[in-house]
Amino acid sequence: MKIYTLIGGVNGVGKSSLTGSLRTERTDLGIVIDPDELTARCGGDEYEGGKLAVQRIEAALADGVNFTQETTLSGGYPKRLCRRAKEAGYYIRLYYIGLDTAGESLRRIKNRVERGGHDIPARDVTARFAHRFADVAKILPYCDEAKFFDNNNGFSLVAQYRNGQLLPVGTWQPEWLRQMLNAL
Repeated sequence: MKIYTLIGGVNGVGKSSLTGSLRTERTDLGIVIDPDELTARCGGDEYEGGKLAVQRIEAALADGVNFTQETTLSGGYPKRLCRRAKEAGYYIRLYYIGLDTAGESLRRIKNRVERGGHDIPARDVTARFAHRFADVAKILPYCDEAKFFDNNNGFSLVAQYRNGQLLPVGTWQPEWLRQMLNAL
């Protein structure tokens, strides 16, 4: 079975950290494509890093191999890619990470920059935060599996998408999940 895995969420939620954890637990992630890592390899040039990420994604899809993409889910490319992967016979799974506020994402990005990591303009983060639920909604119809994690204090599984429904897991629901349940 060919698997396409999306690690999704706005900037600063912990996509790379979750990817690192999944790498220790799973053997089916295939080629892991992290646009931020590729941008760093390109001397910080976001355009070149993004171009390299798309090239790697397209090559994996053409070769029919498992691949994993870290993504904010924003823009039209994620939906088009999901549609193409589904048509190519891929099993698609989403691991989505949420936080309650854009301010928390910005704080984490600031902390990352202070430790030598990459920055993201605040306007981009707040814009992505504002339409994050719509971005998830455009991807879910293609997903065979989706798990939603809160990362306010470590990764906690808070919901799963099954049979066309987003279902809470457990009794505790972070604010962002309640908002998403209402939005979808």
